[in-house]
Amino acid sequence: MANLHYVMEVEPLDLGVDVRAVGLDLMEVESREPAHGSDAAHIWASALGALAGTEPWALDFFAHLDRVREYCTLHAIPFEEKSSGHLVTVPAPAPESLAELLERFAGETFGARAGSLLASGDAGVESELARRGVDAYHAAFRNYVFCAVCDFENGFLTLLTEKLWASEVLRRVKPAVAGLPVEVARPQ
Repeated sequence: MANLHYVMEVEPLDLGVDVRAVGLDLMEVESREPAHGSDAAHIWASALGALAGTEPWALDFFAHLDRVREYCTLHAIPFEEKSSGHLVTVPAPAPESLAELLERFAGETFGARAGSLLASGDAGVESELARRGVDAYHAAFRNYVFCAVCDFENGFLTLLTEKLWASEVLRRVKPAVAGLPVEVARPQ
């Protein structure tokens, strides 16, 4: 384990009686500061794909949309315009494209959703995402495997979910990041 530069801590979060959540914090082992850069982006990309499992999933961007559109167009990453162009959804990008996308937009807060509703569309939550950002997930997360708040600048991913417990998150993420310089564990 001498090659491990990062630790991802996974724990249940208390966000109130009406929300069940699991927090993932990615930090440098030595400094305990949030992890940044290419390594962090690859770790987050592997974790997101693993968390979704076999469910359809997507990233939701509701701010800085021109930059998101431009980046996706330039890098041939498919995206969808939702809610009259006030929301950009990027359906399950390929792993390398996902890592690059996450690294590029690590300074922004954006969302992610996983679940069958993505296949048929969810105009209600998409309209609310365009209007309220990730706060829209509060009323919708029960309809998905998870809705997530991605704040990678501060080193965390917050899953709003009634379907994934912290132990299941650990079970899914550990093998997905096995070849990367990170240990995934409960906080000590």
